[in-house]
Amino acid sequence: MPRFQALALTTASAFALIASPALAQSNDPQFETFAPSANPNTDKIDYSVWDEAMKNLVVSMGPSLRETAGSPPQSYGSRRQYGHVSRYRLEGTRLLFSFLDAEVKASFGEYRRDLEATADTVDIQSLSRNEQLAYWINLHNVAMIEKISDEWPVRQPRTIKVDGVPLDDAKFITVEGIALSPRDIREKIVYANWKSPIVIYGFWRGEIGGPSIQREAYNADNVGRLLERGARDFVNSLRGTQKSGNTLQVSEFFEEAAPFYFKNFDTDLRAHLTQFADTETSSLLAETSKVDAVISEPDIADLAGGAREPTFQNIETADGRQQSFRIPQSMGVLLAQREQKFQKIIREGRTGTVTFSNIMLPGDPKDKDKDEVE
Repeated sequence: MPRFQALALTTASAFALIASPALAQSNDPQFETFAPSANPNTDKIDYSVWDEAMKNLVVSMGPSLRETAGSPPQSYGSRRQYGHVSRYRLEGTRLLFSFLDAEVKASFGEYRRDLEATADTVDIQSLSRNEQLAYWINLHNVAMIEKISDEWPVRQPRTIKVDGVPLDDAKFITVEGIALSPRDIREKIVYANWKSPIVIYGFWRGEIGGPSIQREAYNADNVGRLLERGARDFVNSLRGTQKSGNTLQVSEFFEEAAPFYFKNFDTDLRAHLTQFADTETSSLLAETSKVDAVISEPDIADLAGGAREPTFQNIETADGRQQSFRIPQSMGVLLAQREQKFQKIIREGRTGTVTFSNIMLPGDPKDKDKDEVE
């Protein structure tokens, strides 16, 4: 198994500072083999190794306050701007790519191949729908992290190519002898066989402008909860929804999923957003009559901005003792801004979330698996 324990050691100092029926069938018949079985079994896949990795690799920037982050100061002694300049840099989650050594990076590829091999010993299509969904989300995200870490430092993951093919369309994943790209997993397997658009929030694209990656591995028991968390985070963020005059501006990722989930784009998307909208976002929906998918931020969702900065600063632990561990100055600024944001959240009493599960909704069949993502 991959040695993700090394990941915990590599990032420990950094954390000292951080207190149903198919909707759109594929035209390619080879993907029909991945349609979920009508008679699922009770087998499960253990993702504890990846769960450990996520807890050590992912940093949350906290919930969106719908406030644009101002322009960061220029890096000391340089006219070049290092670190993140995105107006969305205080939203979502970040990965600690800059702290990873060669051994940890290699373990991502090793784990991706382990997941591929799992399909040779476990009948993926005969697992429960939640178990299958967790498998495909984890495989997709492991593969994305693997290739981005191989290319880091990189400012925008969408510029990465694998053997000359853009990362999202590169068929470097093999399951049951079928070559798959990240896009294939999303669109030809999951979107084609799951009718709830909530699944779009599980797939991490490596970009600030996309849905967040979670600090847990997905599994059959938590996939519904994590997808709802991701949906609420994204829908109620600046990178998900904004208002411009009479127009509701939304992320380009909603337009990408439109052929599968939002065929009548304005009406279907508004109905979807309403399910997860908080009070402020609900006002945006009520005050607009048009929808335009124009929000985009392709910058990498890491802490360093996809670049190696030549200037560093020492960091201090919570007890005020200075450590020999150093981080780039721009990262120090970003983490300080993150701390200021968290203090504001506490002062304004915005802390706490409530998650409902194991409940029946009107219209649900009596034999429905209460936690199943449809």
